[in-house]
Amino acid sequence: MTTFIFGDPKGQPRARAFARKMGAKHVARMYDSDVADAWKRAVDLGIEREHRAQPIVIDPVGAFEVKLTFFFRRPKSHYGKRGHVKASAPVCHVSKPDADNLAKLVLDRITRGERIWRDDSQVAKLSVQKFWAITDARIGVYLSVERFEAST
Repeated sequence: MTTFIFGDPKGQPRARAFARKMGAKHVARMYDSDVADAWKRAVDLGIEREHRAQPIVIDPVGAFEVKLTFFFRRPKSHYGKRGHVKASAPVCHVSKPDADNLAKLVLDRITRGERIWRDDSQVAKLSVQKFWAITDARIGVYLSVERFEAST
């Protein structure tokens, strides 16, 4: 499966905790931040769209290779006066979100949808790259998933 998912890439947010006093006791509660919800929906829709176009039989035990190439919206400082990307603007995205958190969100969404594998522990080979997009029309992630056959 190979597809491009359009959207503003976000990393998997950390679960948050808070404590409240309820009577004489303090009670801890956990919650997920909603900062990445739009990106999660975009990933879900992209995987669903690709699955409808090219149905994949779920493999509950096999190994997979996943390649993720993320493209981020450039800040205004990367552009010159005429709207062109400056020659001095960087190509690689070397700031937050971290590559591992970006990958975790995508892999978790694939697992949640149960479209390809049962658990993301089946990913035996993972490649993650982060770049600045050439245009705002190309922000998102290029996703490639293949069965992985290790060479001995």
